[in-house]
Amino acid sequence: MDTPDSGILLFRNTMRINDGHLEGFRNATARAVEFVERHGPQLMVEVFIDEQRLLADSFQLYRDSDAVRAHWQMSAPYINDVMDHCRVEHFEVFGAPDDDVVRGVRNALGDQVSPTFSPRFTGFMRFNAPQPGK
Repeated sequence: MDTPDSGILLFRNTMRINDGHLEGFRNATARAVEFVERHGPQLMVEVFIDEQRLLADSFQLYRDSDAVRAHWQMSAPYINDVMDHCRVEHFEVFGAPDDDVVRGVRNALGDQVSPTFSPRFTGFMRFNAPQPGK
């Protein structure tokens, strides 16, 4: 994938929580999110858990590939702690990361799963827009 970095990147990580690890996963994930909320470069992080199916989806929004690299450098211990309780089932990257981030994603996933990459077509964000009626 020899494409220039086009800016905004959205990662979706679908994880299978190991049997008996739901509480450990919840605790490790909460610590990781608290850390990146204070120190990380992400514009947004949201995690959703389907307890009955032991599946979790994490969405992370980054400004660019540099932000992804900064996250990896500072958050490795937290990522490892979360991964002690789950395995990746599916990993999607929306946007066009640089080649270094593409390699990093593939290396991090190893033979667990093959990530998918979908380049951005169009869109917008309203994170700081006033709420209707307020």
